[in-house]
Amino acid sequence: MSQWVFLRGLGREARHWGNFPALFAQTVHAEKITLQDFAGNGVFNLQRSAKSVGSMVEFARAHLMASSIKPPYQLLAMSLGAMVASQWALRYPKDINRLVLINTSMRPFSHTAQRLRLQNWPGLAAVGLRWRNAHFVERTVFGLTCRRLDTRSNDEAAWREIRATAPVAGINLARQLLAAACYHAEPLAPDCPVLVLSGRADALVDPICSRHVANAWAAQHRQHEWAGHDLPHDDPLWVCAQVAEWLGLDALL
Repeated sequence: MSQWVFLRGLGREARHWGNFPALFAQTVHAEKITLQDFAGNGVFNLQRSAKSVGSMVEFARAHLMASSIKPPYQLLAMSLGAMVASQWALRYPKDINRLVLINTSMRPFSHTAQRLRLQNWPGLAAVGLRWRNAHFVERTVFGLTCRRLDTRSNDEAAWREIRATAPVAGINLARQLLAAACYHAEPLAPDCPVLVLSGRADALVDPICSRHVANAWAAQHRQHEWAGHDLPHDDPLWVCAQVAEWLGLDALL
C-alpha cells in the first residue's frame, strides 16, 4: 500500500491542510494518507507539546503504531514537521521510504537569521503576546505564510474555527518553537530519496534554507516562483505535480 503520512508545522494541525490531501491522493495515486498531529495540536491539543524534535518523532511514531498504521511510510512535511520527518528518517531509516520536505530549515545548514527572518521577530512576538486574539493571530499568520490572496477571508475564518474547536495553548506553542529552534540535524543524509520544495516568496523562512538542506543531502530541490511559506496552501496543484513527477507518475491535472 502507498502509505503517506503528512506532518504540519508550528501550532498547526490536520485541518490546516485544507483540500491539499484530496488533490494529492488523486494526483499521486496515494491509497492511504494519514494526517498526523503532534501533541498539543489538533486532536491532541489538550496534551503537553514536546520540547524536542526527537520527542515529536517518538510521539508520532508511537501513535501510528498504536493505530495499526505500520511502516514503511512516505512522509510529506512542512516547516517544523519537515524537521520531524528528517529526524524520523535518520533515527529509524527502515521506517521511511521517501521524504518530501517543504520550506524547512535546520542547523547546521542555515543560521538563525535565515531560519527565521529577523524582520519577522517583532510580529511573532506580538502574536505570542496576543495569542488569545484569534482575529489578530490568524490575520498575522496569513500575512507571514501565504501569498495566494483570493481565498484569504475564507481561510482566516476557517482557521479561527479551528482555533475555537481545538485551541493550541500558549505554553505548547512556546515548547514547539523551542523544539524547532534547538533542532540540529545530522550532516549525513537520510538513506531514503529526498525531495525538497520551497517558495521563492517565503516571508517567514529564507528559502535559501531549503537549498542548503538539498545541497547538503544531494537531494532534488524545486522552487516555486511566487508561493510563500505555506506552499500547499498557495499552490497545491504545483506541489502535487512536483511529487508526481519525482515519483515518475503522470500527474492527473
